[in-house]
Amino acid sequence: MEKKERSVLPDHVGLNAAGDRVRILDQSQLPNRQVYLELGEIEELVEAIVSLRVRGAPAIGIFAGYAMYVLARQLREEKADDFMVRLEALGEKLNHARPTAVNLSWAVRRMMGTAREHRNLPREKLLERLQQESLAIHTEDAEMCQAIARYGLTLVKDGDGVLTHCNAGEIATSRYGTALGPILLGKERGVELKVFADETSPLLQGARLTAWELQRAGVDVT
Repeated sequence: MEKKERSVLPDHVGLNAAGDRVRILDQSQLPNRQVYLELGEIEELVEAIVSLRVRGAPAIGIFAGYAMYVLARQLREEKADDFMVRLEALGEKLNHARPTAVNLSWAVRRMMGTAREHRNLPREKLLERLQQESLAIHTEDAEMCQAIARYGLTLVKDGDGVLTHCNAGEIATSRYGTALGPILLGKERGVELKVFADETSPLLQGARLTAWELQRAGVDVT
């Protein structure tokens, strides 16, 4: 009987229990230490992107969605115009943390679009819509990754060897990752693959991140 895919969103990027800070797995500490950070100030959020504490284009986009919601919660401007000006400025600061990251700018624009669309709602209702949008960004990415994993798994068979490059697993994306998706899903379904994770400069993503993710999932990796 085919095992059911995991439906719970991975916990490496999300909101904290109180919903007022972004909680991330600090990738700069891997593989030796698994450290989670809770970030709320714009300076902290920008630094997390610049320092690659959160990395991987999809993960950065997910992070940006949650960050925009958290930043919006901090604004107390009573007038809609003042609120929008402040939020726009914070979004620009966040976007400039890595101006070439397409997912980052896309997520900031999407969250700003939601804010503009609902700008005349009462503050709590507006924040509710922003929270829903940030979760939608995360959920949609997970659904895309699961589709990639399912399709990719049709291209390999039990016992195959797979060569990976860079890091494209769950910590860089969501459930189950992109390039690592078929491997991780395959492991859950009993498809045993032998993975060779090559190295990637300058952050050693192959040995430091990809191998760590695969070892944690019980995949045979060199």
